[in-house]
Amino acid sequence: MAKDIEHVEEETKSEELLENTSSITDSPSKKKKKKKKVTSTENGEQTNGSVKVNLETEKNPIEQATNAEDENDEEEEAEGGTPDSEATKKKKKKKKKKKSGATNNGVNDASNGKITQTEPPSIPVSRFFPDGNYPEGEICEYKNDNLKRITNEEKRYLDRMHYEYYNDLRHAAEVHRQVRQYAQKTIKPGMTMIDICELIENGTRTLIEEKGLEAGNYYFHIQCIGFPTGCSLNHCAAHYTPNAGDKTVLQYDDVCKIDIGTHVNGRIVDCAFTLTFNPVYDKLKEAVKDATNTGVREAGIDVRLGDIGAAIQEVMESYEVEINGKTYQVKPIRNLNGHSILPYQIHAGKSVPIVKGGDQTMMEEGECFAIETFGSTGKGYVHEDGECSHYGKRHDVGHVPLRVAKAKSLLNTINKNFGTLPFCRRYLDRIGETKYALALKNLVDSGIVESYPPLVDIKGSYTAQFEHTLILRPTCKEVVSRGDDY
Repeated sequence: MAKDIEHVEEETKSEELLENTSSITDSPSKKKKKKKKVTSTENGEQTNGSVKVNLETEKNPIEQATNAEDENDEEEEAEGGTPDSEATKKKKKKKKKKKSGATNNGVNDASNGKITQTEPPSIPVSRFFPDGNYPEGEICEYKNDNLKRITNEEKRYLDRMHYEYYNDLRHAAEVHRQVRQYAQKTIKPGMTMIDICELIENGTRTLIEEKGLEAGNYYFHIQCIGFPTGCSLNHCAAHYTPNAGDKTVLQYDDVCKIDIGTHVNGRIVDCAFTLTFNPVYDKLKEAVKDATNTGVREAGIDVRLGDIGAAIQEVMESYEVEINGKTYQVKPIRNLNGHSILPYQIHAGKSVPIVKGGDQTMMEEGECFAIETFGSTGKGYVHEDGECSHYGKRHDVGHVPLRVAKAKSLLNTINKNFGTLPFCRRYLDRIGETKYALALKNLVDSGIVESYPPLVDIKGSYTAQFEHTLILRPTCKEVVSRGDDY
């Protein structure tokens, strides 16, 4: 009798513990499973065993309740009677997958796995195109008799033969696009002109992976800045970049022309835009941008340069701009032109006028041109004025004897770092040259180095500039510098 009473008391305690545990966990599947264990017991040993299990679960009921809530979703998705341990394993596996997909080191976009550029730009453009094939620019078909070139098999073969040449230009153009888009977002009134130029040039050096020490040798595979960054203000139309110590600050009412050059293996991309903050100058920018696009549209194989100038002038002079209550006709600056480009030679001989004239010279297949237009509210004619900052070694100069030792040393530095590419005084400062003013003047006077002083219209006037680089391929015209911005 005593054993039977003891047996009944143990069964009662077991049932009470089961009820308490089930109320905490709220897990129907577990409750059913444990009830089966109790009802199936037939002797004292089995009952004692079931009590032992339930006492272990009673030790930490809060932990069990938490686990039950976490596993609830997995149990609903799993088949009936799936063990808790399997659900827990599935959960752990899912967590591992999330961790492995989240590592991007600040470079990869976790949403699509692609590389995204930082601000300021710090990832070389080559990282975005690991196969070495850079995107084409804007493709334009030729007009009239040259339209058939697009399907001509011989011309298509010539296109393929020059692929490396085009790819170098596209590489330089992609660097240009990324740098200028960052500059357009970042440049604000209150910045010094030196800060603006260094922002652009440092970005260019990083994205293009500059190899400056080989830039003077045509036969080396190099890439770097094509020429000093131009940031001419207001009535100054071109060839201004600050020298060391220049404290000029960009103002809200300024009209700033940003002219940036990049090159890969000597294939130069020359492209410019005008930056303003006061909307009163919007019509001036619109006129010059429209004129530049007209020049790009009219350019082509066998097109006469004079005809392009006439088309540009007609478009630009159709615009008027009102500034401070006075209306001005936008005038093309008649002594500034576009130009052809050769490897390591920014001005290669042919000029693309922006006014009508009698120039009957034709554009030819395979040539590269910078189509640039300048509009002004002044006289439409510029002259040299101000402190010179731009220089460049002449490409056609032979041996010239130099008597000044410092001039010889400076010439060696120029040959080693720039070759026939333009440079400025800040670049000489950057590579460690000091006290070079007299030596540089000696090289200019000897005809070895060309100086390019700032070009200005009358004071109080405003000038704007837009520019694109294009290549006249055998099958089509490619505007390599074209972007979403302009």
